[in-house]
Amino acid sequence: MCAAIGHTIIQLFRSIGALCLFISRAVTHVFVPPYFPRLIGRQFVDIGYYSLPVVGMTALFTGMVLALQSYTGFTRFNAEGAVAAVVVLSITRELAPVLAGLMVAGRVGASIAAEIGTMRVTEQIDAMTTLSVNPLKYLVAPRLIAGTIMLPILVLIGDIIGVFGGYLVSVYNLGFSPVRYLTQTWDILEYMDVMSGLIKAAVFGFIVTAMGCYHGYNSKRGAQGVGTATTYAVVSSSILILIFNYILTQVFFS
Repeated sequence: MCAAIGHTIIQLFRSIGALCLFISRAVTHVFVPPYFPRLIGRQFVDIGYYSLPVVGMTALFTGMVLALQSYTGFTRFNAEGAVAAVVVLSITRELAPVLAGLMVAGRVGASIAAEIGTMRVTEQIDAMTTLSVNPLKYLVAPRLIAGTIMLPILVLIGDIIGVFGGYLVSVYNLGFSPVRYLTQTWDILEYMDVMSGLIKAAVFGFIVTAMGCYHGYNSKRGAQGVGTATTYAVVSSSILILIFNYILTQVFFS
């Protein structure tokens, strides 16, 4: 029993150490030339543009449901006027970055892990090393750059769409005045509310791409290994997003 627990703890710290070494090496290649602009541009499209529909739909219906639920709860205390404030603060501070991070983790993190894992299984990464092409520079660094830059852009668009969703429900379903709703939204919103969400999004984008690259790069042989790497990438990204969301919230608003 004690031996099994000790072995598990050793494996845990070994995995954490390997992950830290991998990320440190990858980040070094992000800041050291040469760069591959075409690869970075392709990742901008894959991570950002193709994730826009799922992030937009998630933000829209989240804003709509949030407005409806807030109104339902606040009517018990005659505080219906706080719906606009709750919607805009919840979207910009928490819901947009967290939900966008989780959606991108499911779509992009899995895709990155599967792609790089397949390259590992088919020995394409070994071939790159043989041809003096650094796999971290060629495969990992462009994805880290694109993920860290594109997720804040997605979240900013999600903020607008989510607030618009709350506006639609509040005005056309709950009978709010359009001018008053927009005025309350603008008055309550502060610069730090938006910036905290964008900073969170940058951290989440880095986490998603880093975990996808790490698990794909260290994928075991065979189709089962690629599937396991994909699962680990999504699960670990989602857990780290929730953990770092709390840490960053404590830093910004404690």
